[in-house]
Amino acid sequence: MLTKVFGSAVFGVEATTITVEVNVDIGVGYHLVGLPDNAIKESNYRIAAALLNNGYKIPGKKITLNLAPADLRKEGSAYDLTLAMGILTASGQIQSENLDRYIIMGELSLDGSLQPIKGALPIAIKALEEGFKGFILPNENAKEAAIVEGLEVYGVENIAEVIEFFDKGTPLERTIIDIQEEFYKNLDFPEFDFSDVKGQESIKRCMEIAAAGGHNIILIGPPGAGKTMLAKRLPSILPPMTMHEALETTKIHSVVGKIKNMGLMSERPFRRPHHTISDVALVGGGAYPQPGEISLSHNGVLFLDELPEFKRGVLEVMRQPLEDREVTISRARFTVTYPSSFMLVASMNPSPGGYFNDPDSPVTSSPAEMQRYLSKISGPLLDRIDIHIEVTPVPFEKLSEDRKGESSVAIRHRVTAAREIQTQRFSELENVHYNAQMNTKQIRVHCKLDDASKTMLKNAMERLNLSARAYDRILKVARTIADLENAEEVNGNHIGEAIQYRSLDREGWLG
Repeated sequence: MLTKVFGSAVFGVEATTITVEVNVDIGVGYHLVGLPDNAIKESNYRIAAALLNNGYKIPGKKITLNLAPADLRKEGSAYDLTLAMGILTASGQIQSENLDRYIIMGELSLDGSLQPIKGALPIAIKALEEGFKGFILPNENAKEAAIVEGLEVYGVENIAEVIEFFDKGTPLERTIIDIQEEFYKNLDFPEFDFSDVKGQESIKRCMEIAAAGGHNIILIGPPGAGKTMLAKRLPSILPPMTMHEALETTKIHSVVGKIKNMGLMSERPFRRPHHTISDVALVGGGAYPQPGEISLSHNGVLFLDELPEFKRGVLEVMRQPLEDREVTISRARFTVTYPSSFMLVASMNPSPGGYFNDPDSPVTSSPAEMQRYLSKISGPLLDRIDIHIEVTPVPFEKLSEDRKGESSVAIRHRVTAAREIQTQRFSELENVHYNAQMNTKQIRVHCKLDDASKTMLKNAMERLNLSARAYDRILKVARTIADLENAEEVNGNHIGEAIQYRSLDREGWLG
């Protein structure tokens, strides 16, 4: 007897429906075809034990299972439940007339309980697109799949529940979530708040500008100056994610299995990889490509602490994603593209000893040592960072103050207002949403300067020996400063402040 059951495979951040064909015939043997990986090939042992422990068995006949399309590589253990239901139906142990109306996925334990799977959200989106009635999957993944409205999502704990649902009509409890409630919870109560930061008013101003325009930023200062503390609070002042951004971000995290029992991601991601990370782990890839840290930071913040400690090759692979805001991973038989529109926040000490060229500091470094240390970061990468700012230690008087600083919520209101101006400005452009994404042509249109501002910028370019890319960065940052003031045109004050945030270019820093 031939039975068809439906599962799904995830490639990149998109799902492809897989038809599992199960044929039980006279003879002996278990044949699994359709390019399965080792995890799928081992499924027959898990299925046999799970069925036996729930009063069923794999029949002693010739069983042929085909995962179609057969030329597409399948991986992972999430097909256990799909294969098991196909075997039970094809062998006549259960009767089901509506098996083909559901996507069924889940990894089986030997007692029949279900383990969570990866990629539940893209699978649910694809199931709705292709007209399936529902999606049956492990209970831990039910919330993320239930984000998709119009699809019946059933989270189950054990294969016995699935068998009774199809064979005896025993109803399953449908998972329903309030997307709006999920989306807006915790919005005004960030875990890390700028009100906890003592002093550092100029750095907070930089952070506000960076958040308002989506600019990359690097913080340079001695140990204990508050670089990490400030970076951790940046997501709290970024504008709330739109529903589209939340779905896109949740989909990426779903692919790597990081959304268990979470539902929709409402907070912007903050990723902080260790400096020993490899280039593949940062960008993404592998034999079966997976998103890297820069894609997991999509619509959020990627924080690289102690930037010069990262291997130079690892940092250089970020140059293209920082420009294109996506990562394309090519293999011989397929290509996947992951979005990677993130804000880069980097921090570093000004010298190997951690302190600037200060005779009163505990450790001093010569200009030659500092040059060697800073040369670990390439000029092209520094050019792609819009704002360079020096962070100085907070004096005791500020640390001991009882007065709290301005809250993240108050700063976020100003940032959101500036972003709304940019959204209207770029409303007719598909891939530009805020100032940091402007190309050269758009900069010329939206960042026109008067003669005095041009002279000021020309002098700064010559004195700091800045590149043409740095020129564009200054104009972008100046445009953001103008937006925060709700100013129509960029003026000399905006340019002057923006130039300050390029003063840590290598030659200016050492000269």
